Amino acid sequence: MFDLHRLRLLRELKHRGTLAAVAAALSYAPSSVSQQLSQLEAEVGVPLLEPVGRRVRLTEQAEILVAHTEAVLERLERAEADIAASLVDLTGTLRIASFQTAALALVPTALGLLRDLHPRLRVHVTQMEPEGALPALQARDFDLVLAEEYPGNPNARPAELEQEDLLDDPLHLALPRLADGSDVVGEGPMAALRSLVHHPWAMEPEGTAARHWAMTLCRNAGFEPDVRFETADLLLHLRLVEQGHAAAFLPDLVWGGEPPNVALHRLPRGQRTRRIFTVVRSGRSRHPAIRACRDALLRAVTQLSGQALRPHGSPQPSSQASP
Repeated sequence: MFDLHRLRLLRELKHRGTLAAVAAALSYAPSSVSQQLSQLEAEVGVPLLEPVGRRVRLTEQAEILVAHTEAVLERLERAEADIAASLVDLTGTLRIASFQTAALALVPTALGLLRDLHPRLRVHVTQMEPEGALPALQARDFDLVLAEEYPGNPNARPAELEQEDLLDDPLHLALPRLADGSDVVGEGPMAALRSLVHHPWAMEPEGTAARHWAMTLCRNAGFEPDVRFETADLLLHLRLVEQGHAAAFLPDLVWGGEPPNVALHRLPRGQRTRRIFTVVRSGRSRHPAIRACRDALLRAVTQLSGQALRPHGSPQPSSQASP
């Protein structure tokens, strides 16, 4: 029988990419990780790693082992969930990763609900964009991730992860007053975008789904945006709009249920909402802590739903008037 600890090291190498990253994540010496994997190779009787420059990659046989290891670990997580469900009190640590606007608008309310209902549950929250949080979830650095999906930019859905929709978050074109005191030239969503062809923009960093969506939207309107401010901090986007430095695309969550304080305009049809959802590893969704957290997040959405937030699947308003 293969050693499960060594199989987990092989799995970690697949997800983290290098022996040094595996060692750092697990607080081991790199030489110890290498030695354990060499012993696993001896157990299996075939090479599991092959050199590629200064790195290594998994062989076909190693990939087979990792697939079976994933199935074993999923079953063990189901066992952990069943044990937790048999207990009266919910204890232990729940590790959550959330992108900024959900962390500000929803997570504090959910934490309050969890504290009241399950005072012995320790919740650890990390602010992280989905591009980094989802791979970390697969590597078992987190138990639950709050993620987002922009129109026309569907996320990959690995079989080992399970998604559950949370809400539809409306998106808007947010812009400062122009030099003549107006905000846009012309009427309609495309005209509003085209009026900003020479205006500075604030956008999220390159490589993010939000940036790809925003660039595509501007290019479909016929121009290349002048991106002068690049940050994942949407509160900074908002401040730049407020003070007349940039235009930006902002979601309702950025206001946390408060009335918007900048001029907002409709986006083209089919581009007006992003989907917010929670993600866990397969086999983890039945864990009482996961169920309690998802329930608390849904209740947090409900508390804000009367202030422009819409639970996922609710009807889109027939019109969005610009202030």
